[in-house]
Amino acid sequence: MNQNSSNSADPGKFDKLMVSLPWMARYPVWRAGELLRRTGSSGQTHLILVVGNHFEPSWKRTGGTWDWPMQEKRLEEWRRKAAAIGRAVTDSDGTPFRHTNFYPAEQYHEGLLNQLAELQADGFGEVEIHLHHGVERPDTAEELRRALVEFRDVIAERHKLLSRFADSELPRYAFIHGNFALANMDGGRNCGVDEEMAILAETGCYADMTLPAIPYRAQAPRINAIYQCGRPLHEKAPHWHGPDLAVGDSLTLPILMTGPLVFDWRRRRHGIPFPRIDDGALAANYPLDLGRLRNWRDAGISVRGRADWVFIKLYCHGFFDHDTDAVIGETMRRSLSELMEHAERSGEFKLHFASAREAFNIAQAAVDGKNGNPHLFRDYKLRTIMQSQSVDSAARVARRREATA
Repeated sequence: MNQNSSNSADPGKFDKLMVSLPWMARYPVWRAGELLRRTGSSGQTHLILVVGNHFEPSWKRTGGTWDWPMQEKRLEEWRRKAAAIGRAVTDSDGTPFRHTNFYPAEQYHEGLLNQLAELQADGFGEVEIHLHHGVERPDTAEELRRALVEFRDVIAERHKLLSRFADSELPRYAFIHGNFALANMDGGRNCGVDEEMAILAETGCYADMTLPAIPYRAQAPRINAIYQCGRPLHEKAPHWHGPDLAVGDSLTLPILMTGPLVFDWRRRRHGIPFPRIDDGALAANYPLDLGRLRNWRDAGISVRGRADWVFIKLYCHGFFDHDTDAVIGETMRRSLSELMEHAERSGEFKLHFASAREAFNIAQAAVDGKNGNPHLFRDYKLRTIMQSQSVDSAARVARRREATA
């Protein structure tokens, strides 16, 4: 069964308004506080750009799913485009542009994950976990835990994906909830597990990157923030409120890293400003440009006390055929090139392309009081399993050479 994020029931206009009231009521207060925090700030801003791709090669415009051979063919074409744009566009540190590929656990296929592992080994996109569950009927805590653990372990052990802290063998992952229904906050649909956040913590999730979730009722009032859950993790929606991450904090994982949720006032109708809600989605009808980037920057998503490191977590559905060009094709290549040229010429900001893991590491470094170029902290705490095994293998080879010298 196709359980793509796009299949979540689309609410009507009245329902959209009602479920949006909690975050819209908070928006003026948040905006006023953000303006106060930015007053008197100086120096160059570092923009840490993450693209969270709801990675679903099974998606079929006419409904249902493609068979495995067609999915492999679609993924081969995706790999070609990912490598091409990664080679063509690099950030201020020389890091190639790439997505973080959140692969749906319920759609595991060895051949597809082998391809993604090769793409990651080439430096063009790390893999994290996406999951649609509770779609036909509410899920249970036991089934959710089993699904996460089985998928986590198979892609860590068989494909050398995900990451680890140096002092633990537990595979760690970032997470995006299918249909946006994190911690059972879509009226019982598309989840069913109140204690989901506790299960994520138990199974190794270091950061949830589901939000924003407009126009669905799963959208929390907390917007434009990197924050920690404000209630016990076993409760329903413990992320509904919570404190911003700040320098000097002690982290309780998973943290919440939201994408921008702002109003874009550039659109005009008959000369009158007609605002558009921008939730950081990349699509053909709303591609990346400098105006959007500035709005995302002004959302000020950062660790408190390290305001010059701004995190911009975007999302896309890369296998929606009509959007592919805008997320990884020529349209995106041209947009990124223009942004990089502007950054170099103006000195307005420095742009850093980061994976979900790297963004978490940079946020952790900010919490620990680090400063300067965030590029230096991409591997600060979490290292990919693939990277760690490569380093370990090289060390073993060096030791053997020393022993035989």
